[in-house]
Amino acid sequence: MGDADLSEIEIVSDGDGISLIGSSSSIEIFLASNRLESRELDLPRLSTIFGGGAAVTKAGSEVAANSGRWMKLTEESWAAVQKLPKTAQVTNSSSGHLHATLRAPTGQFAKNLQFLRTTPASVLTNPAMLAGVAGIMAQVAMQQTMDEITDYLAIIDEKVDDVLRAQKDAVIADMIGVDMMLEEAMTIRKGVGGVSEVTWSKVQGSSMTIARTQAYALRQIDALAEKLESKSVSDLTDASKKADRQVQDWLAVLAHCFYLQEAMGMIELDRVFKSSPEELDQHRVALRTARANRADLIARTTRQLLDRMDGAASIANSKVLLNPIESPTIVRSRNKVAGAVGDFHARLGIEAASESLESRRWASAVADTRDGLLRAGGDGVGAARRIGAEGVGAAARAGTEGVDKAKEIAGSLAGLAGRSFRRRGSKDEPQE
Repeated sequence: MGDADLSEIEIVSDGDGISLIGSSSSIEIFLASNRLESRELDLPRLSTIFGGGAAVTKAGSEVAANSGRWMKLTEESWAAVQKLPKTAQVTNSSSGHLHATLRAPTGQFAKNLQFLRTTPASVLTNPAMLAGVAGIMAQVAMQQTMDEITDYLAIIDEKVDDVLRAQKDAVIADMIGVDMMLEEAMTIRKGVGGVSEVTWSKVQGSSMTIARTQAYALRQIDALAEKLESKSVSDLTDASKKADRQVQDWLAVLAHCFYLQEAMGMIELDRVFKSSPEELDQHRVALRTARANRADLIARTTRQLLDRMDGAASIANSKVLLNPIESPTIVRSRNKVAGAVGDFHARLGIEAASESLESRRWASAVADTRDGLLRAGGDGVGAARRIGAEGVGAAARAGTEGVDKAKEIAGSLAGLAGRSFRRRGSKDEPQE
């Protein structure tokens, strides 16, 4: 790792990410040697945020003099910080920014982290400075989520605005207006390094509009799920096709709402930094709780849709013999919706959705039916053999007739399957 003194690097975790604070050269050597991506922390802000006490002002200046980098909390970043030299450990079970829950890629619990690694002379043991660092970390995490959502929207549609503006509803138009105002506020924030009273007055009522749009999009997904309650394969085909066409658009709306809520959270923290720094940590924890609640609500709604799609696919597979075209269509729609929802969940940090289903082959269903009929005929022969001598001749004839009848029906089914293949020709083979 070079000649840098890595023992002077301090670590802070808030559950979403890990921050490294120390000399720029030491941190860069550590990140490069472990091939970790990071974002810059705006630590100089701490020298001007807190005032009133000489000790706090001095601590802010000392922290601001250091370099700071933020990494997303992953198995890789956690393993990397474990390599750093051990120094003093400080934990606090009552402070939200000292706790982290690390999960494996499968979503299963992997490790519970409670740590703040500091040097013996650390100024981060000052509660105000620690709250300030945690507030900045929260903003960086929000920006990370916003960038990931931007990438997601770009992938599903190169012109995201077209997806949103295609909706005629007034509630979508209101959200687009909020989007424009928040974009302006974020541009000003980046230019001046904060949020002024004038800028805040323009956007402070935006949260209600964003929440209303999110609720509207969730209701649309609920409506798609309700249409999948039918037992009719024909109705399920229409409903699954509609879900396939529309669910991606409503996921885009939800993702955009999440983006705007993260932007609003960044602006709120700026205002608390400036107006009530003593409430910074409480506000940060409250924002994190609200974010988790939003994600949970979205997860419940989208998973309910997947459950209904699973049910439709199950019905389709059970009736594939009589519906050789519609049944595979339902399964394909289910898998496309599951893929879209799974990608959406991944961007929001929600556990992965269920796996793809395979449609039952029509020819396989025909073969199963034929085999069942043959078994039924065979059972008739077995029964005849168990009858007494007096009626054995008649029973045997009945059993033999059963076999002949079963073979006749099975042959008809096989012929039907063959005619179906020949009728469609090479350009339109039976679908799975």
